[in-house]
Amino acid sequence: MHGLINRAIQSFVRATYGRSCWLRVTEAAELGFVEFEAMLIYDDDVSIRVMDVLSAEIGRPKAEILEDVGTYLVSHPNMEGLRRLLRFGGGTYVEFLHSLDDLSDRVRLAVSDLALPALELRELSMTGYQLLCDPGLPGYSSVMVGVLRAMADDYGALVILSHDGQHETAEVITVTLVESAFSEGRHFDLGARAE
Repeated sequence: MHGLINRAIQSFVRATYGRSCWLRVTEAAELGFVEFEAMLIYDDDVSIRVMDVLSAEIGRPKAEILEDVGTYLVSHPNMEGLRRLLRFGGGTYVEFLHSLDDLSDRVRLAVSDLALPALELRELSMTGYQLLCDPGLPGYSSVMVGVLRAMADDYGALVILSHDGQHETAEVITVTLVESAFSEGRHFDLGARAE
């Protein structure tokens, strides 16, 4: 698994549960180190061990933790770069949803060796959507639920999300748009800022 992914989990744990929690997790997972290197590739079993230990340490299911990681990736101030990358997907939440089909390609432009599973958006109605997450990265669909929830808040949209398990080979997330302009949302400026 790419070091950037492991590094994001590390940052989430340290920001949410503290450095001491992270140190306990790395020790119990028998990593032999306490900091993931962002540009290295790690065996998937290392990441799985970390998540198993973290789940036991804080007493929460891995899927819930990964949803929180997705929310963290969009909403935490030190992750503003990723928020900006996602907001360039469109001026509304619906435009953002439609931009998810090319998210893995946009990420690869930024980090060429970071391969995220493909996403496919299916529009079921004016307010109903399904996001299909291809396999390839354990827990990715749970992270995407958190990202979708945080981006709805970012755009000021009111949505209902449900992780509906697997259909054929893809994990399915159902998105119901209750109101596209429920609240003001967070400020976002597409243009560069003059200092």
